[in-house]
Amino acid sequence: MDIRIDDLIHPDVRALVRQHLGDMAVHSPPESVHALDLDALRQPGITFWSAWRNAELLGCGALKELDAFHGEVKSMRTASRHLRQGVAATLLHHIMDEARRRSYQRLSLETGAAEAFAPARRLYGRFGFQTCGPFAGYIADRHSVFMTLEL
Repeated sequence: MDIRIDDLIHPDVRALVRQHLGDMAVHSPPESVHALDLDALRQPGITFWSAWRNAELLGCGALKELDAFHGEVKSMRTASRHLRQGVAATLLHHIMDEARRRSYQRLSLETGAAEAFAPARRLYGRFGFQTCGPFAGYIADRHSVFMTLEL
């Protein structure tokens, strides 16, 4: 798997991000969708990666700098035909390594509370993330689960 910083130009990457946003809207009310669109993912302080095997897009993920010691995992998504093949775990490991390289002390994330998000919550739990309260301007929301990991 080749994981690379991505400029969000490739049509397959754009389609995957749009699919991610669409799926979030299906499983959460609009005020509880915290996924970033293409423009937001290009903002300073966000690094976006795509994962490829040859010319096939496997998935994507991003790291948002909240401050000099705290990062947020964003936009984790595996392409549908590659689900349950370790793509998300490999991307998360890559993002965690980058967070450590940046000397972050904490890595946090927001994911959905609906059953559709259970695989994501299990993945984060396997990596040591624990539920926590809202962070970085989020507010308590029954549709959101907040998780954090001390690095």
